[in-house]
Amino acid sequence: EFELKAAKLDVEVAKAEFYPSLGISSSLGMQAFKPSYLLKVPESVLYSLAADITGPLINRSAIKAEFYSANSRQLQALYNYQRILLNAYLEVNSQLANINNLQKVYALKQEESVVLSNSITISNDLFRSSRADYMEILMTQRDALTVKLELIETKKKQLSAVTNIYQQLGGGWQ
Repeated sequence: EFELKAAKLDVEVAKAEFYPSLGISSSLGMQAFKPSYLLKVPESVLYSLAADITGPLINRSAIKAEFYSANSRQLQALYNYQRILLNAYLEVNSQLANINNLQKVYALKQEESVVLSNSITISNDLFRSSRADYMEILMTQRDALTVKLELIETKKKQLSAVTNIYQQLGGGWQ
């Protein structure tokens, strides 16, 4: 954002270069290569003043080039800023979708865990009535434990996704 503001100010500076500049200096333009011109005050001051006024006219192509360069740097900063905003939006949107999907998966895993817990109870009842062997009880318990581990893993991913979105939104995560 600050780069964009700086680029805009660079364009303003380049635009100001098109206009003549008059500056006050302590020497009043009394600079000459020959000492005899140094004593001719009006001519020396006039030459300095004429250089300040005609400088932008003579260097017009160089000033235009600098202006176009500043404009292109401003556009580049704008495109860079837009790219950063778009990437941030896409990352946040992706994380929100990920959180939503993980919530759905977690709900399904909870249902599956409840169903398998009921299945363990039914398997135990069948074993007591001699309609099932103990291997079926063990396999049902194994499946239930596997689903509980998957449930824990899904919850971990869900909390990690919430932490990631907090970080992407600038929540101060170090």
